Amino acid sequence: MVKIISMNLFNTIFSKSEKSQLNDIWTEITSIDHLNTILEQSERQVVAIFKHSTRCSISRKVLAQFEKQISSKNIKCYYLDLLNYREISNEIAEQMNVVHQSPQLIILKNKEVVLHVSHNGILNVNLDNFL
Repeated sequence: MVKIISMNLFNTIFSKSEKSQLNDIWTEITSIDHLNTILEQSERQVVAIFKHSTRCSISRKVLAQFEKQISSKNIKCYYLDLLNYREISNEIAEQMNVVHQSPQLIILKNKEVVLHVSHNGILNVNLDNFL
């Protein structure tokens, strides 16, 4: 019984199906080329990039709470799975001149980073300040 519960807990924490559990507000970033599209979009609409480590419980907690905060905002939301796309995270750090962290929220407006925060600081962001 304990072994089954332990494996179920392990599978829940490290499940590869986390993408299917994402809220509908997210568009996943899967290529470096996608970054140019995101920057262009930031000229028309505020953009949020959430960099998430799918094996980190803090990152998962912050993501879930952030989703509640952002769901009613007019912000285009992008999600980066750091474990599968670390090279994209490195490119974001270089192009946008931000130090890599996880979890990390980057807000873009008019092709500029107007905010970048990490960990529980993400939950203290007043998104209305960027609309």
